Amino acid sequence: MERILQTKVDHTRLLRGVFVARMDKLAGGGVITTFDIRMKLPNREPSVSQGALHTIDHLAKHFLSRRREWSDRILYWGPMCSCTGYNLLVEGECTSQEIVPLLVEMFDYIAEYYDEIPEANAVACGNYTLNNLPMARWEARKFLVEVLQNLSDQNLNYPL
Repeated sequence: MERILQTKVDHTRLLRGVFVARMDKLAGGGVITTFDIRMKLPNREPSVSQGALHTIDHLAKHFLSRRREWSDRILYWGPMCSCTGYNLLVEGECTSQEIVPLLVEMFDYIAEYYDEIPEANAVACGNYTLNNLPMARWEARKFLVEVLQNLSDQNLNYPL
């Protein structure tokens, strides 16, 4: 089995950004694009805390499920095990540049979110007490301002 592009990347050179990790062709002819939404410099800065990571996950899923123009194409949003960002799977071929406007809107939504965390209860979540809204807001604002609003080629393409 061929290694996924994400595992071939030199993480010592990887910047924060939005990267196409892979495009998989389906037997029926469709395509799934997997994005690496890298919020932290791997191995060079602290990862996103578990509470903030979990809260961003809840808020991102809430946001994405309500975006009519994207909701039918979003297949998965979830944290990386390294706690340095998220993976986003989208139906169809999609570039980093095409997904950025959605991510800008989403991270702004998270950075400005002050209400109750959606689905943060014992019925809907397996660890609903592991949330940290103030840190989630801080991390979202940092990524939005420092990365998404200042993108360059290095933040959109893997260093191979």
